Parts: sequence; structure tokens; C-alpha cells
Amino acid sequence: MTTDIDRDIDRTTDEAQIRELLADRAAATKERDARRFLATSAPDLVDFGLAPPLQYKGPEARDQRAVEAWYATWAGPIEVTVTQLEITVGDGVAFGHSINRMHGTKNDGFEVELWSRATVGLRKIDGTWKITHTHDSVPFLMNGSGLAALDLKP
Repeated sequence: MTTDIDRDIDRTTDEAQIRELLADRAAATKERDARRFLATSAPDLVDFGLAPPLQYKGPEARDQRAVEAWYATWAGPIEVTVTQLEITVGDGVAFGHSINRMHGTKNDGFEVELWSRATVGLRKIDGTWKITHTHDSVPFLMNGSGLAALDLKP
């Protein structure tokens, strides 16, 4: 018989695993490890088409070469910080809501600081949490000359 205490322990364990997964995904981007980045997702389930046009979507492809090509557009280190993370866990499904910061320099010398509101959907598959969808909303970015607004209208 499953008690409320058992469910609370399971939920806490799930939340810790999801936090670790999202931290590893950020570290994989920092280290430009495409294989590790893709390992956080369930490739047959991920729907990268959820973000409307003109929003930053990052590496959308499900193959390693495409993710590596996206990493190659950055001239220097890529810093990714996940903050204000809130996780909601259900029965085998979960959502993570966070504020993310990405900082780096593109190949053309443009220094980019992106702050995004992100939502990830996850599903527990064979006992392991995998990302099944992502949605990033980037309200603004910063460069050396100051604020550069993005037109997010569809």
C-alpha cells in the first residue's frame, strides 16, 4: 500500500532527478557535448516546433551533427545558467519552468546574453526522466551596445 509519505518521497526523488537532468543539459551545452545534450531528450517524442516564429529555439534537430553545427556558431565558451527552477511532477509526467541565462560570443563577434523563460515537458520512460518538449521565450538580449529588443510577434 502506497502512503502519502511514500508519494512525497517519490515526488522529491523525481524533482531531484529532473534538476540533475536540466543541470546536465546546461553543462552539455557549456562543454559542447552534443551526444550528452541529446541524451536528455526522448528523440522520438520531442516536439521542437512548439515555439512560434521569431523566437529563439536553439538546436532543434534531433541528430548530433545538427547540434554540433549549432555549437559551432559560437566563437568562444557558452555559459548557461538555469535559475528560479520550479518543477511540477505528476504520474510519470512533469513540467519544469525556469529562467535561463545564456552568454557567449557568436562567430561574427556579436556578444550575446540571452535571458529566456523556459518550459520543458518531461516523461518518465523506463524509470528515467527524458525531455519530451521545450519552449523558450526570449523577451530581450543584451550585447556590448546595450539592449536589443526582439520582435516576438508571430
